[in-house]
Amino acid sequence: MTTSLISLDNIVKDYRSMRALNGVNLEIEPGITGLLGPNGAGKSTLIKVLLGLVRVNGGSGTVLGHQLGREGRAIRNKVGYMPEDDCYIPGMTGVEVVQFSACLAGLPPVEALRRSHEMLDFCGMQQERYRTIETFSTGMRQKAKFAAAIVHDPEFLIFDEPTAGLDPEERESLLNRITILCRQAGKSVIISTHILPDVQAICDHVLILSNGQIRLSQSLEVLNRPSAPTIAVKTFGDHEAFVRTLANEGTTTTIENGILSINGDSPNLADQIWRIANSTNTTIQSIQPAQNSLEEIFMQTVQEATHAPS
Repeated sequence: MTTSLISLDNIVKDYRSMRALNGVNLEIEPGITGLLGPNGAGKSTLIKVLLGLVRVNGGSGTVLGHQLGREGRAIRNKVGYMPEDDCYIPGMTGVEVVQFSACLAGLPPVEALRRSHEMLDFCGMQQERYRTIETFSTGMRQKAKFAAAIVHDPEFLIFDEPTAGLDPEERESLLNRITILCRQAGKSVIISTHILPDVQAICDHVLILSNGQIRLSQSLEVLNRPSAPTIAVKTFGDHEAFVRTLANEGTTTTIENGILSINGDSPNLADQIWRIANSTNTTIQSIQPAQNSLEEIFMQTVQEATHAPS
């Protein structure tokens, strides 16, 4: 059995007359969790609550075994946080920024400097670490923030829009680092992002927050799984006879962007597809289990939340 790292019970947070979180119930287990939601959904407020940076108006919870509202400093000692916005002191070099974060976490200066270089090496930052931070590109600033978040070896990591503004190569590298931290170093992670392919690429679990409430909490594996056995097939050339024969044998086929999504009740659907392809002289280019679209799930969940009674 897995143990929840974070447990929230009916959390409410108001900013004067505006309710940012409205009865949030949440369990987060080890692994990588993707936090999704439209602008204004309450994601930033939820992160601040988890870090113990704001007081809640109602509810209770624990983060890594510590009580919200009572043990904020103990929580922050165990959590690494990479904010969406830049947060640095002008005039400091990249390595000084990371060292400063390590010292704030309680590391002695010499050890903080050693760890800073180690983490910047992990992030792929070379001699540019000795340049002042305000001269950094977006990708370099993201690397520095990432290194600062992990320099004190925290148990739990929260990354807010970590790949925003990165080119495809830098984005893939950063996602690989997050995966390494989880799979090899045993860290657990929350990624708050608008980039759904990032969640699809590395996350184990998905949370969708809308109108201050958790509207969906499910493993990515379950979300990806169609309700009925479905296989995605791409063929060369004409596939009319192939599709017609499939229909005669009780399957349903939809076609989108040249890909056939074949749905059937047979437990040996893949064998059935290969047999019919052979009998109709259809050449199959690729065949693989179909997945639900995370984007469609997200849009549907948000739309349902918009029309739900408050």
